[in-house]
Amino acid sequence: MGEKGPFKVEQDGYVVWLTLNRPDDRNTMGLAFFEELRKHFQRFDEDSNIRAVVIKAEGKSFSAGLDLAEFGPLLSGGIGSDVREELRKTILKCQEGMNAVERCRKPSVAAVHSHCIGGGVDLLSACDIRIAAKDAVFSIRETRMGLIADLGTLQRLPRIIGHGWFGELALTGRDFTAQEALQMGFVTRICEDQQRLYEEAKGIASRIAACPPLAVQGAKDTILYSRDHGVYAGLHYVAQKNAAALPSEDVIEAVKAFMEKRTPVFKGK
Repeated sequence: MGEKGPFKVEQDGYVVWLTLNRPDDRNTMGLAFFEELRKHFQRFDEDSNIRAVVIKAEGKSFSAGLDLAEFGPLLSGGIGSDVREELRKTILKCQEGMNAVERCRKPSVAAVHSHCIGGGVDLLSACDIRIAAKDAVFSIRETRMGLIADLGTLQRLPRIIGHGWFGELALTGRDFTAQEALQMGFVTRICEDQQRLYEEAKGIASRIAACPPLAVQGAKDTILYSRDHGVYAGLHYVAQKNAAALPSEDVIEAVKAFMEKRTPVFKGK
């Protein structure tokens, strides 16, 4: 890890910026990365003063993926059952870091520049919105390394870009560009440079934060539930959610603000 921890956290109003902060190591992901990622997103979930999260990175790369210097000995360890069991538990622990991003009720916007490899794609797949600088390059690199991607890409990415594109990328492990990522719907915007990238990310996160937070969080929850349980189960689920939640103070405020031609002030109540 060196002297720097894996993340830097800064808050701007209702938006929190989580920055991958190992630029000298191309923001590779070690055990501390996954543990701190889980803790940060659990805290974001609980903090009512946070309504959206932007994930970005310091340095020349967004992330070069797994820290092979740290994980190499575990991946190439002995063949005993105890070693295999230890690897299984480690993988599950790392998965929880990515899962925490997806489970967090506060939507996440990933702002990606340069290389986003392996575990970087796992992280993006757990986010709600992804935008990229035009120099961004992505790869499900595990296939080329003799590994099976095991931190969420194989489960989440096909739901984002469709099985056609996904099959090609996952089975070849080839690099794909920001333009290809836009074409397949992996990212929704391409920006000219990092400055513009972060301006766009701030704009998206700010628009999310300006909406009634319970509605945003309920929408995210319903999106994930419907993805995992199907259309009709999702329809029943959202009917129950709205029946239990409406009317809310924020709905009343939205109607009053519209009638009074003013900007609404939402409190998450």
